[in-house]
Amino acid sequence: MEAAIAGFALGFSLILAIGAQNAFVLRQGLRRMHVLPVVLVCAISDAALIAAGVTGFGALAEAVPGLEWGMRIFGAAFLGWYGAKTLYAAWKGGEALAAGEGAQSLRAAVLTCLALTWLNPHVYLDTVVLLGAVSAQYDARLAFALGAMTASFVFFFSLGYGARALAPIFARPRAWRVLDLFVGLTMWAIAAKLLWR
Repeated sequence: MEAAIAGFALGFSLILAIGAQNAFVLRQGLRRMHVLPVVLVCAISDAALIAAGVTGFGALAEAVPGLEWGMRIFGAAFLGWYGAKTLYAAWKGGEALAAGEGAQSLRAAVLTCLALTWLNPHVYLDTVVLLGAVSAQYDARLAFALGAMTASFVFFFSLGYGARALAPIFARPRAWRVLDLFVGLTMWAIAAKLLWR
């Protein structure tokens, strides 16, 4: 259970920050267009990448001595940088959600979503490398992976279907500052745990 909760917490915090993919899901949700296919593409893609990271990294870590330690240091450094970046965004402020235009057709929505997911190098760092590295610390890697996958499904479905309710909130820059502050502090806490484990 501890591994599942850790996987859920880390997975959720990694996808919480608003990037191109999440902004697209929000836009589709705000317009109520092709929400189910879009959130399914995002969540299933994440699940596949998480599975690859957890299973592949675990086998690789056993085959290469010191790799787990090196990846833990890399993961902590990446999380420290990412946390600093989001804390700076929280301090700077000025962000606000612009709904913009979403994809009109189902085909365009799915293709855009696939491109934003699979062509984004950060998704590989987050899911394959970072989650894979952290999962190696747990005996129950499957539980960790399932926790992270569950976080993806919960997040994307909540984002897509809750977009209408969130629109007035994220039209205000202060809401973005609070979100960025939460994400930044979470990233630093996870980085510290990686270093002191």
